[in-house]
Amino acid sequence: MNYDDIIKQYSAQVRELSVKYETLRFEDVHGSLLPYLPEPTGRTVLDLGCGSGRDAAWFAQQGFAIVAVDGSLEMLDDAKLRHANLNITWQHDRLPDLKKTLRLGFSFDVILLSAIWMHIAPDDRRRVFRKLVTLLRPGGMIAISLRHGPHQAVPSVHPVSVQELEKLAVQRGLVVSHVASAADQLGRTDVSWQTVILHLPDDGTGALPLLRNIIIKDSKSSTYKLALLRTLVRVADSASGLATICDDEMVSVPLGVVALYWIRLFKPLIENGIPQMPAQKDNHGLSFVKTPFNSLRDISPFELRVGAGFDGATGDLLAAAIKDAAQTIRDMPAHYITYPNSSEQVFKVKMQSKRIRSSNGLTITSEFLGSFGQVQIPLAIWHAFTRYSTWIEPSLLFEWSELMQRYAQSHGTDLSINQLMQHLKWLDPERDTNLVRSLVSNLLISGSQVSCVWSGKKLKADKFDIDHCFPFSAWPCNDLWNLVPATREINNKKTDKLVTLSTLNEARARIETWWDSAYFAASLLYEGRFRREAFASLPLFEAGSESRFFDEMFEALSLKRASLKQNLNLEDWEMM
Repeated sequence: MNYDDIIKQYSAQVRELSVKYETLRFEDVHGSLLPYLPEPTGRTVLDLGCGSGRDAAWFAQQGFAIVAVDGSLEMLDDAKLRHANLNITWQHDRLPDLKKTLRLGFSFDVILLSAIWMHIAPDDRRRVFRKLVTLLRPGGMIAISLRHGPHQAVPSVHPVSVQELEKLAVQRGLVVSHVASAADQLGRTDVSWQTVILHLPDDGTGALPLLRNIIIKDSKSSTYKLALLRTLVRVADSASGLATICDDEMVSVPLGVVALYWIRLFKPLIENGIPQMPAQKDNHGLSFVKTPFNSLRDISPFELRVGAGFDGATGDLLAAAIKDAAQTIRDMPAHYITYPNSSEQVFKVKMQSKRIRSSNGLTITSEFLGSFGQVQIPLAIWHAFTRYSTWIEPSLLFEWSELMQRYAQSHGTDLSINQLMQHLKWLDPERDTNLVRSLVSNLLISGSQVSCVWSGKKLKADKFDIDHCFPFSAWPCNDLWNLVPATREINNKKTDKLVTLSTLNEARARIETWWDSAYFAASLLYEGRFRREAFASLPLFEAGSESRFFDEMFEALSLKRASLKQNLNLEDWEMM
């Protein structure tokens, strides 16, 4: 049964159905919504599939501005008569298109779909959900009631589930705030209901609405805009220590690290021939895909990181590829990502020609990455990248996948969203403690004392673990500073929890002793790497004096711990 048939079924039963709907109070049917509704003054509600107008009437009586939409003219006419004296805007429109509603130019604080979702064909639900998000005001909510069981009046229903809505929410940057189950208010034993409440997060600065506008609404002739946003999200997640606060409004990050991560993101897509624009097949026309980029095929994405080293020829090719990517970023996405109704660029790129070279090859240092120039990012957007990446990145991934799917189809290739998501997967480093484990073993064999940083107990050669100070499962980081020796018993107790500040402070002397003996005092082999990794991933904004390096390291460690706690809400672990 198609949508026209469903509307005809409802239209033929208007009087019977409307009388039935009106016997129930809004508070009884939608009581789970009441704690989540905003104050009515100045708030606008969209009631999709308004039926008899019962719910629209309740919203109007509370003081909300209400737009009530239904696909059945007969049902809509009956609702107008029943609630003629209320301030309700009635609209004849229908799912899944919603053409008239989208043209209204409204954004809504609350969107209600009551007993409608089961009539939307599963193949149309993703498109409908996308439209709902575009109609939703930042900070707004969508409430969808799910009916489980047969439908006698209109037998054309499809299975529904909370899990499906949760998946759609993640793809569009929404959060499922509440799920409530309820029996049928009309006493039907074979029918039950669930209400799902979803919220569109808003940080209050305008950053999230701006990013959503770029991700979902902005016109795109390639995947470049999405790629730049995702690149900056990854930089904020794993290389935030390279960022510099310029003033109260801007953050500056090295253009080289943005270009490096750009290459890392695009490598699996280009090498697998997945189109990034509609006009040219096989990615011809991508301005950064030149000989240097193509020469990096044998380099693993894991190697494209701060601290990695390359021989002379490979280093020259990588430097050239980064330069090409930097120019593309400046000339394309950074140039065309602008504020709404403005030509002002959101991200400002300043390139420079200074180049750091070495006859011994290339080491990716902060100085090298900074030699390409800087990218200036509004402070509010940078904070959104660091605090809300778990909402922003899934939206970027899904939008990028959909875009590539359309491009591939225009070239006669059919790729599934799941296939494309796999190619977009950010390859985090594998958990690797081998180097640090060997350092501990060598120190113990030489007769040096190595203690568990958490308990202070002396370690034995055959009974120790290497612990990630900050849990690898939540924040994949194999940097030397993050790897510390511990007893096996304590490491098993700590698991994936986040060390408390008090425990971190209590262990400070032992951690600094470990750093000094493993990386600084015994040999200069790893001191440079330790420093590069620390400056890239920790908020060590200034080098400071050499005598205060460990003091500044610990301050940065404490700040990173606080940000992981706030952004990821990890469970605490405290040494007892």
